[in-house]
Amino acid sequence: MYTVATLLYPHALATSVALPMEILQAASQTASVGSRGTPQVTTLLAGPDGGPMRLSSGLTLQPDLAYDALPSLDLLLLPAIWRSPLPTIKLLRPWLPLLRDFATAGTRLCSVGTGSCLLAEAGLLAGQPATTHWNYFERFARRYPEVQLKTRHLITQSGNIYCVGSVNSIADLMVHIAEEWFGSRVARAVENQFSPEIRRSFRAAAYQDQTDSSHHDELVIEAQQWLRDHLGAAVGMQTLAASLGLSVRSFNRRFRQATGTSPQAYLQRLRINQARELLKHSNLNVSDIAWQVGLQDASYFSQLFRRHSGVSPLRYRQAVRGKLFTAGNLE
Repeated sequence: MYTVATLLYPHALATSVALPMEILQAASQTASVGSRGTPQVTTLLAGPDGGPMRLSSGLTLQPDLAYDALPSLDLLLLPAIWRSPLPTIKLLRPWLPLLRDFATAGTRLCSVGTGSCLLAEAGLLAGQPATTHWNYFERFARRYPEVQLKTRHLITQSGNIYCVGSVNSIADLMVHIAEEWFGSRVARAVENQFSPEIRRSFRAAAYQDQTDSSHHDELVIEAQQWLRDHLGAAVGMQTLAASLGLSVRSFNRRFRQATGTSPQAYLQRLRINQARELLKHSNLNVSDIAWQVGLQDASYFSQLFRRHSGVSPLRYRQAVRGKLFTAGNLE
């Protein structure tokens, strides 16, 4: 069971409150099918005093509890702030230590748009990468010169601190978190439900200040790089393990400890991600794409792709090409 809370404040953008919580609730419902219907995510709304919160849009939301009554959390969301964030900063200044407490406890903190200003005011972004709404880049950089502002990335990650630049990007991040919590099958089902035209993946959109999987095992990093460099080749894990001076069993154990997944599962993810790019940007047929990503059996490749993506390779291509369609494509 995961517990997620969203902070409410008067100038919060309602869509940045509702969308991430709806995506996580959909993931919870999908994942609960294998758990006899037991909910997998609890979502909470929190207000400064627990009273009704009227947003700038005119919507009034009823928090479940006050800020100081929040339990231990797996994820804390800071919604986008409509127009200038300064009034919200002033209002929430007494509560900034709460953000630091949650960050220290290991809770994932995620800001949307200029919600990142709250993280910066709390001192959680000093020396760290971050992003914010594009219209506030210059003012953010002047107010927080110690923050490494990433203007070319819609998502940034530094440890357990995430910033996204827009409401659309929060959907990408929530799908990524759903995949980490419940696996690729659930994530793809939710992604297809909310955005059938196929969204940009977290890894494609995000700036991360850690090597893949946020670990520091140099030997495993070497193995990951080798797999990326030899994606189209026939990969023998025994040979790779031996080249690193390890038995297959030790290599598998060490790789899983560092990344949370097996070498084979990691390789499959690389192959599927590369296949998605080829389906999107090339006219190669499915058999050729399977060959390009190191799989000679097109039927097995199609099964693997469907398992990871929720749709067949051809359906994926149709969805992506539909999204990329422009009048210039007319003949």
